[in-house]
Amino acid sequence: MRQRRADEYAEFAAARAGHLYRSACLLTAGDTHLAEDLVQETFGRLYVRWGRVCRVGNPAAYAQTVLTRTFLAHQRRRSSRERATDVFPDLPGSAEGDAPLRLTLMAALARLPAKDRAVIVLRYWEDRSVEQTADVLNVSSAAVRTRCVRALGRLRELLGEDLAEYSRP
Repeated sequence: MRQRRADEYAEFAAARAGHLYRSACLLTAGDTHLAEDLVQETFGRLYVRWGRVCRVGNPAAYAQTVLTRTFLAHQRRRSSRERATDVFPDLPGSAEGDAPLRLTLMAALARLPAKDRAVIVLRYWEDRSVEQTADVLNVSSAAVRTRCVRALGRLRELLGEDLAEYSRP
């Protein structure tokens, strides 16, 4: 029985690691090292409660909730904060594509407060409903709607002219 649960957990972790990592990268505004730490901590917490998680019936949603709450807890407990930089390392790949747009969006996300960033990622990256987002963040639906409107407004302010160069006529 224990080996079967361990195998189920390993299979789940392998299948969801990439998705959780991408979500964590968005939550951390591109800090890949912190994203890896958050995913690792999420999987650790998930492993401890794997028996209960399986009974809940939706381990993927549970994992995303744990990831988001782990990120928010991390943001609250950091007494000395590292400063993000505007300079990104050269990324491999061609100059074509949407890399400049992605970097612009990541920079704008980095300038949002942690809870605003979490709402944007959950609502628009994870495509969750207002109620699901409220449940993950332990707030009311009204608080999610308000925070979402304000966060999107702040993103529009931050991106303003930057996005004009990416829009197609």
